[in-house]
Amino acid sequence: MLGTDGAGSVKIYLYYIGKPRDQNANSMAEEYIKRCSRYAHTEMREIQPARFDPWSKHPSARKILLDPAGKPHDSIQFTKLIAKAEEESRDLVFIIGGADGLPATWRDRGDLLLSLSALTFPHELARVILAEQLYRAFTTLRGHPYPR
Repeated sequence: MLGTDGAGSVKIYLYYIGKPRDQNANSMAEEYIKRCSRYAHTEMREIQPARFDPWSKHPSARKILLDPAGKPHDSIQFTKLIAKAEEESRDLVFIIGGADGLPATWRDRGDLLLSLSALTFPHELARVILAEQLYRAFTTLRGHPYPR
């Protein structure tokens, strides 16, 4: 469903492991998440793997784990991933690892291992990049001028 007011049926969850330390990066990520909320329910929060199981919390959602060894997507492929979720009304759970990456037991359980870049950067920046790409995808799908 292609909602325009955040009331669409797809929900996006961006979870990250590790304390967010860079206030500038936090602000940027939060701003993009706020913008995404115009198009779909979107939330971002820190998790602790020992106390959080995304498979039981979101059993029908597609789990996308960010990992440097994952499959690279350009913005067009990423937008298609969001479009497919909207068409299927299937929630998406994105998980960004901390300084030590993702828990070893989670990597094989994800529906998709996704690489944002061949470069290595802090998880705070990964959150900014992912949140921006979510916003870019939503605006592309709605014909908004932002992605040009």
